[in-house]
Amino acid sequence: MTTAAPALHIGPSAALRHGIALAGRAVTKVRKNPESLLDVTLQPIIFLLLFVYLFGGAISGNTHTYLQTLLPGLMVQNICFASMGTGMALAADLKTGVFDRFRSMPIARSAPLLGAVLGDIVRFIVTLVVLIVFAVILGFRVQTGPGEFVIAFLLMLAFGLCLCWVSVFVGMLVKSPQAVPGTLVAFMLPLTFGSTVFVGSGTMPGWLQAWVDINPVTHLTEAARGLLLGGDWAAHTGWAFLWAVAIAAVFFPLALRAYRKRVA
Repeated sequence: MTTAAPALHIGPSAALRHGIALAGRAVTKVRKNPESLLDVTLQPIIFLLLFVYLFGGAISGNTHTYLQTLLPGLMVQNICFASMGTGMALAADLKTGVFDRFRSMPIARSAPLLGAVLGDIVRFIVTLVVLIVFAVILGFRVQTGPGEFVIAFLLMLAFGLCLCWVSVFVGMLVKSPQAVPGTLVAFMLPLTFGSTVFVGSGTMPGWLQAWVDINPVTHLTEAARGLLLGGDWAAHTGWAFLWAVAIAAVFFPLALRAYRKRVA
């Protein structure tokens, strides 16, 4: 039987160091099992081809124009979907008993969760790079400078990391890893499709516009469009950042509390 390590008074900086160290474990798992990246490589390409060539002509008149409008939003959507993998991986680790080993180590209680979230940076970078490269092949062009492009990239990464805490919370609650995606899809679909990722809100009914206008995915999408295509982006960037901080502030303590109950 694995015994828990004595309770330690570990500060936030030490907890972050422990989390970064455990993030290396997540990166190693990806390196040894590259097929685990199929959902953030193949899926984005399928989504891009599907939406551009099925709906581009009907929505924008031609596929090239719609590609320019769609790509920033599709990058945001794929970041949201990629965050679901964190909860699935943690739920699987709970089933295998690896967290019993973590309990016996003199590390912060939050370190395994921080490590899993930080390790997913690799997945986020992969899905964004795959999308932008494939879109450039199809004809997409960034119409702003390198600085705006970097800001857009970092903003989406930060939002994805904060959104991971929703996935972690669900992963700590469900009893089976297979239940994680089914539960999270009910949350992610209204968040991503009920936004301006695919179409503007002007033709939507009033009640739906009210949700779309405050949806954090809408703010992140419009910020990404402004940063990649030109136009006003500062206000949407500020709102997207505030939403990301709020999501993390709510779901990080909830996830940590659920984790402590689960491994107690």
